[in-house]
Amino acid sequence: MKIKEYNTIILEKKDGIGYLTLNRPEVFNAISNEVIAEVNDAINIVDKDEEIKVLIITGAGKGFQAGADINELNKMSVMEILRWNEGVLRNNASLEKLRQPVIAAMNGLAMGGGLELAISCQIRIAAEGAKLALPEVKLGIIPGTGGTQRLPRLIGKGRAYEMLLTGKTITAEEALEWGLVNKVVPKGEAVKAAEEMAKEIIANGPIAVELCKDAVEIGMDLPLEQAIQYSQKNCITCFSTEDMKEGTAAFLEKRKADFKGK
Repeated sequence: MKIKEYNTIILEKKDGIGYLTLNRPEVFNAISNEVIAEVNDAINIVDKDEEIKVLIITGAGKGFQAGADINELNKMSVMEILRWNEGVLRNNASLEKLRQPVIAAMNGLAMGGGLELAISCQIRIAAEGAKLALPEVKLGIIPGTGGTQRLPRLIGKGRAYEMLLTGKTITAEEALEWGLVNKVVPKGEAVKAAEEMAKEIIANGPIAVELCKDAVEIGMDLPLEQAIQYSQKNCITCFSTEDMKEGTAAFLEKRKADFKGK
């Protein structure tokens, strides 16, 4: 079911899963001002939609996203580029803070801002043949929408430096070995694999999933002891829900839990 009409993206939902498809296949779904505005609108819609439990982001055509639309960027002033960049930063941060978990189904090329988008998601699934890179140094610039900060937190400083300072392209298989993606699947099956994982998530208590994601995202930026205390509060909150009672009863009765999100 299509939720809203856009020019550069497609936003749909089905069986508790939201689908945000970047839809500029002729330029490998490159980021433009219109893409930034439409993705921002879509994230806000998804956040408020109680029917959507997990969001999958993918790209139309042969690529996930190839970063910035260089033709558009070359025509901008420095201040216009700053506003463009801040728009992408807000979108990536919004994905981290989104109520629902977000899975990047990387069906192909994920370069520059495209990889920065993917590492703002909680889970990444890559298709065989996908290529990943932060090649900005080759253009005389650096990643500007979170890559220099999120990548080291994800794969460690050494490997992050290797990608950032050389601008090298790695394969999906290398990304899996480095912990940059969660799973590599046959070409053409990234969305299908993301759907299977989404269904596993949806089968669990929705309040628990939301509060677990919140605990991880907030805790990553806190000192360990404070992060643990924050997480404990989320844990105790779960004990006050009807879902907790249903989940424990289902476990004891050896049946599937019927969670209501209450």
